[in-house]
Amino acid sequence: MSLDPQVEAMLAQLAENPTPKLWEMPVADARATYEAMAALLDPTDTPIGKTEDMSIPGPAGDIPVRVYSPVAGGGSALPCLVFFHGGGFVIGNLSTHDALCRTLANEAGVRVVAVDYRLAPEHAYPAAAEDCYAAASWVAANAGTLDIDPNSIAVAGDSAGGNLAAVVCLMAKAKKGPQIAFQLLIYPTTDFTDAEQWGSRTEFAEGYFLEKETMRWFEANYMGGNDTARSEETASPLSAKDLSGLPPAYVITAGFDPLRDEGKAYADALNAAGTKAEYIDYPGMIHGFFNMQGALDVSREAVKVAAQKLAAALAH
Repeated sequence: MSLDPQVEAMLAQLAENPTPKLWEMPVADARATYEAMAALLDPTDTPIGKTEDMSIPGPAGDIPVRVYSPVAGGGSALPCLVFFHGGGFVIGNLSTHDALCRTLANEAGVRVVAVDYRLAPEHAYPAAAEDCYAAASWVAANAGTLDIDPNSIAVAGDSAGGNLAAVVCLMAKAKKGPQIAFQLLIYPTTDFTDAEQWGSRTEFAEGYFLEKETMRWFEANYMGGNDTARSEETASPLSAKDLSGLPPAYVITAGFDPLRDEGKAYADALNAAGTKAEYIDYPGMIHGFFNMQGALDVSREAVKVAAQKLAAALAH
């Protein structure tokens, strides 16, 4: 296995121009750095039918969301994707994942509702999970207003957002709603209990974009010192005692990603429990590659394939 040449060139360029690590920065600076990098690596001119920013009710106040309608929306109710952005539960916002949401809306022919959930450390676990569940529930309850098909609602997210998408499915099962038809999990983090058991976390600890110390910083901020909660299924979905009866999943990992092994383990665990999970690894890629459509050919192709899987899963 070798790095994709475009990834290798990008990592070499980053190494030549080192910047402070995210975990060394004040949180506000880390967020600004991530937003600037997102603007650099993802196309900013992706056409879209319409976007609308609004606020919806959440468990601790209003939650900002952005609704994307595809270019070819048509007149009938559309399938819907509720999207949770990545960024380690600490950084990331609607802007950092705008290009990805636009692409998914257009390529899959779905209305996307992107959720700007509360971030740590200001709002530690389980604030993000509670906001994301509330958002999915609101979308289902307001399907008519949103002009979406209530029987064709999916959830998705990348990294921390992948964790939240998996968690929302577990919460929906436990609370008997809302009805979720599909989960798209993009290099999700699935285990807060024992990071050392995953070989990929050690193998790719440094030099591959997402680094071990950054993950520790993310996790410490999110858990807020509540380490006993790390094994709860709403923190570590891989710890769930019963993964049966969940929506079918499409799980994506990257070959040089510290999170690769736990992402595959979650797909395997879903299948073992009787929940259909299709798994794909992009061997030459690094963590975050779905947000690098402006720089990586494989990124653009992978996003298109994921959108096709999403469209097929939501088609009646």
